[in-house]
Amino acid sequence: MEEAVHKAGKKTVDWVLVFIIVVLVLFGFLMVYSSSYPDGYYKFNGDPFYFLKKQVIAAVIGMTGMIFFANIPYKIYSRFNKVILVACVGFALLTVIMGIASNGAQRWINIGGITFQPSEIIKIGGVLYMADYFDRNRKNMSSFTKGFIPSMVFIGVFCGLIAMQDDLSTAIILGGTLMVMFFCAGARLSHLFLLVGAAVAGVVVMIAMQPYRITRIIVFFDPFKYKQDQGWQIIQSLYALGTGGLFGMGIGKSRQKFFYLPEAYNDFIFSIIGEELGFIGCVFIMLGFVVFAWRGLRISMNTEDFFGSQTALGLTTLVLVQFMIHVAVATSSMPPTGRALPFISAGGSSLMFLLCSMGILLNISKYSNTYRS
Repeated sequence: MEEAVHKAGKKTVDWVLVFIIVVLVLFGFLMVYSSSYPDGYYKFNGDPFYFLKKQVIAAVIGMTGMIFFANIPYKIYSRFNKVILVACVGFALLTVIMGIASNGAQRWINIGGITFQPSEIIKIGGVLYMADYFDRNRKNMSSFTKGFIPSMVFIGVFCGLIAMQDDLSTAIILGGTLMVMFFCAGARLSHLFLLVGAAVAGVVVMIAMQPYRITRIIVFFDPFKYKQDQGWQIIQSLYALGTGGLFGMGIGKSRQKFFYLPEAYNDFIFSIIGEELGFIGCVFIMLGFVVFAWRGLRISMNTEDFFGSQTALGLTTLVLVQFMIHVAVATSSMPPTGRALPFISAGGSSLMFLLCSMGILLNISKYSNTYRS
């Protein structure tokens, strides 16, 4: 009887997770249009729908990919772990060799007329590869020489592939995600403290290597001292959140998006949400991600296959860490860094690959015991 119920559960995805993903994406359409129409109108030939159209196209492609990957048995990725590793290394090298520079960083490549960020692929590849690695070596995870050292090497490789593209924030997101997976795979707390220490040391070194990163740290502690230059973005973000109050100024009524707050439709879209929908709107968005976390982690905990459990944990954590960093930057709780709000911020390749990765998570949900009473 129990086996029959489990088999029945395999026939459907987690529809609550599907619902929350679709709601966040649709809400993203509204906020991308609201926060970007001044830029679209004045910078792209009077087209206020410029960014919205790109977002809708990316979402349609991403949703198609999500449906496709939701129907591919997730265990197939463990058979191609070496291919995944080689592909990640290849994309990183392509970015260094033939990458397109944007905003002072070379993080994009163009293949066949399609421009995208390889770091988005490397994030997903890193989760899939490490999930398989932890599955094959879980008996050794408590060992320093057989578990900790090799895990450190692989985590360092994937984070390094992204860091070499001058994308420290994405490397931190992936590193944090892989450390969570490592801990849940059976790592000792003492080893984990060493890993965190090594990660902090690595971040400090990466910051010290780039003067603009040092400047960001200095400005973070007193943005109003640099309000006319480096502190401008942080201050305008705080103005937006403060102006919104409890209920906000209303959809479309933001003032900061009129060229006061740079990247209002991307890196600081949470600030515009706060300005137009107020504290209540921000709370509802955060509740949406709480529901996402609940369903994603529930899938991970109820999946008996260790590879599937680790993959679900990693894909869920990737979204949550990026969400927390975006909100922390918008509220000046951490130094500014360019991070989109998952599912909501404008961004073609990031939204497409994110939705494709959600397809993998949904496929895992078919095989979890979530539906077992």
